[in-house]
Amino acid sequence: MMTYLLAIETSTEICSVALGKNTECITIVENEQGNSHAEKIILFVSEVLQQAGLKKSQLDAVCISEGPGSYTGLRIGVSSAKGLCAALDIPLIAVSTLQSMAWGAKEQYPNYKQYCPMIDAKRMEVYTAVYNHHLQPIQEINNLILDENAYSDFLSIDKLVFSGNGITKAQSLLSDNPNAVFCNRKTSARYLLALAYEKFLKQDFVDLAYFEPFYLKEFHAVKPKIKGL
Repeated sequence: MMTYLLAIETSTEICSVALGKNTECITIVENEQGNSHAEKIILFVSEVLQQAGLKKSQLDAVCISEGPGSYTGLRIGVSSAKGLCAALDIPLIAVSTLQSMAWGAKEQYPNYKQYCPMIDAKRMEVYTAVYNHHLQPIQEINNLILDENAYSDFLSIDKLVFSGNGITKAQSLLSDNPNAVFCNRKTSARYLLALAYEKFLKQDFVDLAYFEPFYLKEFHAVKPKIKGL
């Protein structure tokens, strides 16, 4: 039985939409320019369906990257996913952004035992977690201000694979540690598919009406500073 999943990833500067057949990624469209999610996402949905020769009515579910990440990006992604699910009367699946990033890192480094995805936040702060080889959390999702002692417990045990758009901060502090491995994988809708398919088989769906992204921190609007005031 073929299951067609549409995956949407908007938690960072990357706008990414992928179409999966079971766990296989059939086609994907991505843009790394940032601040273009609202104008690109529906276009990308149409593009991946057209490339695969499928209609929206053939989709079995939509998967969304649930966060943490950009407040605005997550809102746009979740709103788009909810709209598609409501229109097509299909379920919505939510996958942890950081867990999907760990999946991508594991794909590149399959023989390691520790994976640390990190999403850039302000200054030296990152949204992060640590996962084992089975992609189970061994350090829960948190917002962390990096310093030289960050991850010392994990790095003293074995190799730790860092990935995501926050790794430049980690590299500046930890690049001399031989157990620190830096992976070029960032966020991508492709990394959601295998995790989403597993949830689809278990019918692990979220409530379409009440689901909200996992922001980790509350959003605080800041008034722009006006020169001279």
